[in-house]
Amino acid sequence: MGFGWATLIYLLIGIVIGAIGGFFLARHFLQKQIKENPPITEKMIRAMFMQMGRKPSEAQIRAVMKSMGQK
Repeated sequence: MGFGWATLIYLLIGIVIGAIGGFFLARHFLQKQIKENPPITEKMIRAMFMQMGRKPSEAQIRAVMKSMGQK
């Protein structure tokens, strides 16, 4: 009877540790990926302004980046 409960407890502890480890590992890789490949870059903002027929100044580009919380 004791062997079954011990096995169940070890299994549950292993699942919890695996879930916590997996969470932090996935978080690390996601942050690394976003840092290497940001969703929107300054080059993309310039292209959007040019498509709208405007020539953006550096201040406008910095303002857009700051409003998105990237720089």
